[in-house]
Amino acid sequence: MKPWTNWQMLFLGILGLGVCTDRPAEAQSRFDEARLRMVAEAILPAGIKNPRVIEAMRTTPRHEFVPLNQRSYAYLDMALPIGEGQTISPPFIVAYMTEQLDPQPTDRVLEIGTGSGYQAAVLSPLVKEVYTIEIVETLARRAAQTLKRLKYNNVFVKSGDGFLGWPEKAPFDKIIVTCSPETVPPPLVEQLREGGRMIIPVGQRYQQVFYLLKKEKGQLVQEALKPALFVPMTGQAESQRKIQPDPAHPSLVNGDFEQTMGDPPEPVGWHYLRQSEWVQDPKAPSGDHYMVFSNNLPGRPAQALQGFAVDGRKVRSLDVSLWVRGKDIRPGPAGELPTLAILFYDEKREPVGEAALGPWRGSFDWQKQRDRLHVPQHAREAILRIGLFGAVGELSVDGITLQTADQ
Repeated sequence: MKPWTNWQMLFLGILGLGVCTDRPAEAQSRFDEARLRMVAEAILPAGIKNPRVIEAMRTTPRHEFVPLNQRSYAYLDMALPIGEGQTISPPFIVAYMTEQLDPQPTDRVLEIGTGSGYQAAVLSPLVKEVYTIEIVETLARRAAQTLKRLKYNNVFVKSGDGFLGWPEKAPFDKIIVTCSPETVPPPLVEQLREGGRMIIPVGQRYQQVFYLLKKEKGQLVQEALKPALFVPMTGQAESQRKIQPDPAHPSLVNGDFEQTMGDPPEPVGWHYLRQSEWVQDPKAPSGDHYMVFSNNLPGRPAQALQGFAVDGRKVRSLDVSLWVRGKDIRPGPAGELPTLAILFYDEKREPVGEAALGPWRGSFDWQKQRDRLHVPQHAREAILRIGLFGAVGELSVDGITLQTADQ
């Protein structure tokens, strides 16, 4: 089978997935096929190896956990809005966090940030019990109803501030946090049993890092894994946040890719990397390093993302520039070509517009590209995407800058 591009999957979704004219069996068959393709093309190639986790991803019906108007997108490897300013994480992120927990059949797991209930559903067949907390009462109630309807009987949901954990049910063998505090909440450390594991994205609003924490002799051993981007942990965690983004002066971090973390190294500040390589070269246009995105399978993603705050009431446009080089770049099956794209979102994290620099094709040496991109008035945050996006060939990028244009 040829891989689906994002565009093709969207098109097929609009034509078939979740359309009320389908018979139930036909609709279910379409969802099942899309889910298997998602695992084959977005989960396995990205490095997930645990066979139990892979099977859970193959069998958990993600479409049941997204709003009806989002179901045609359910099996794209992307975050989706679920209401109340919250999102359901991309499937790869769910698989990655689950694998890092090393779930065992006897585990009692605490999840902070129920959201739609999808992460809890993935964990359900892998562990003994899942206790999950959601601070937004309407989301907690909806997730509990969905999980009950689908007979995830070992998942227990409550509404509350996840910063405080669930002390009555502690200690927990594993803790998974699907929203980002600035620092690790002390109550969660206390509720993790000796020898237990916690995975949590920690950091500033748009600059976070996955940490794997292991409790040994009452102390936490921390391992930084990779950059991440999650919605913030609200409640007490947000009230204690010391560093807030400035949406009137948007900017990027590590646009020249000089800073890295992890092994193999990944550029600090950039997340959700696919088909990418960090290259050291003293002849790089900016500094001594740059990123290369390469793809020989039409439709497969090759990209890097970074989020930032921007207020469209205060910022009308952004001056964006970068160095770019191409080698044998050809369109993907749906005409995709590499671009630098900025997707804008409102205060409820609903999309409100997009602007782009590019596209590029063919072969060419390093050249500097720049443009002034419009910011929608309702924008409150944005995600910058750079890569091939289904095209084939090789794209090198360096020295990405973004700043408020002179008004």
